[in-house]
Order: sequence, then C-alpha cells, then structure tokens
Amino acid sequence: MVRRNEAQQATRVRMTGKERRQQLLDVARALFADKGFDGTSVEEIANRAGVSKPVVYEHFGGKEGIYAVVVDRETRALLDGMTDALSDEAHPRVLLERAAASLLDYVESNTDGFRILVRDSPVATSTGTFSSLLNDIASQVEHILGVQFDRRGYAPSLAGLYSQALVGMVALTGQWWLEARDPHKDEVVAHLVNLAWNGLSHLEGEPTLAEDP
Repeated sequence: MVRRNEAQQATRVRMTGKERRQQLLDVARALFADKGFDGTSVEEIANRAGVSKPVVYEHFGGKEGIYAVVVDRETRALLDGMTDALSDEAHPRVLLERAAASLLDYVESNTDGFRILVRDSPVATSTGTFSSLLNDIASQVEHILGVQFDRRGYAPSLAGLYSQALVGMVALTGQWWLEARDPHKDEVVAHLVNLAWNGLSHLEGEPTLAEDP
C-alpha cells in the first residue's frame, strides 16, 4: 500500500500543472459523457485521475468549474467547425450540405463531447446550453439565408424563422444519428439536404450530394 501511494505521489510530481489540468479535463469529459453532470462526483474524477479531491478543487474550484470548461471547449469545437463550413460564397445548397456534414463529423469524431452538449447544462457557461449554441449557429445561417432571400425577392425578415427550422432539423437528426449510426453519414446528409432543399413535394428518390465529401 505504501509503495502504491509513493508511486501515485511520484506521478503527481512528474506532471506539470498544465498536464495535470488536461488530465483532469480528459477524465471528467469521459465521466460526464457516460454518467452526466449529476451522476459524476469530484471524488470519482479524482480517483480515476489518481489524485486527491483537493487537487481537483485547486485547478477548477469544484465539479461545476470543470464541467463549465469541458462544455466551453466542446462548444467552441463544434461552433468553429460550423463557422468554417459556412465561411465562403458557395451555392446555398452546398453550404447546407457542409453545415450538416460538419455537425455529423463532430458527432462521429467527438462522440463524448456531443453527448455532453445535448444534455441540459446545469451551470452557466460562457456559451450556455446546447440550445444557445444552436442559436449561435442559426444566426450565421440566418445571415446567409437573408442574402439569398433578398436576391430572390423573398422577405429577408423570414430568414430567422427558416434558419431556426433548418438548424433544428439538422441538430435533432444529429442526436438521433448519435445512437443509430446508420445509414452512413454522407447518406444522412444527402437526405437532410433533399428534404430541406427540395421539400416534401419535390423529394428525389435517390438523393446525392452536390459536392463530394
């Protein structure tokens, strides 16, 4: 037992503060994704990281603090990906494809992070809950739609309504695909765009993407 404690202490000494902080974030991220905020304790985070509870409090002030950092990081990662997808002057259908693909890419490569985001956030963070994150994305989509509506003689004031509808549709599909993972991601994107672009009255039987993934 003494040797084990000595080994743990030696490990703590060898880690820099930055390394320890990242380790605690990685451990907490996995636990929050698996058990949620309420189901995770500071003691469990500390035990899995091989440290004492005061170390967690020293770095983050408590469970709320470490959760807020985890949520903020995941939010930035998802929002940055969506921003990049909508950053140029491509055809609106291509932009819609890119936005949907960006969300599903995030679900695929950051599954734990997405599980955390889709749960209701119990603490205030700089970017808020998943709903407020979707509002941020919808604001970017609204700008794009507003330009297209104006060019086509539609009321730009309706762009906000349509952006909320489009983002909500993609986000809910992303939550469903988080568990289903079938059909393939690109096929899901194609069908999402098929519905959004063509509408129910003009659905294509076998939709394909306008831009290669």
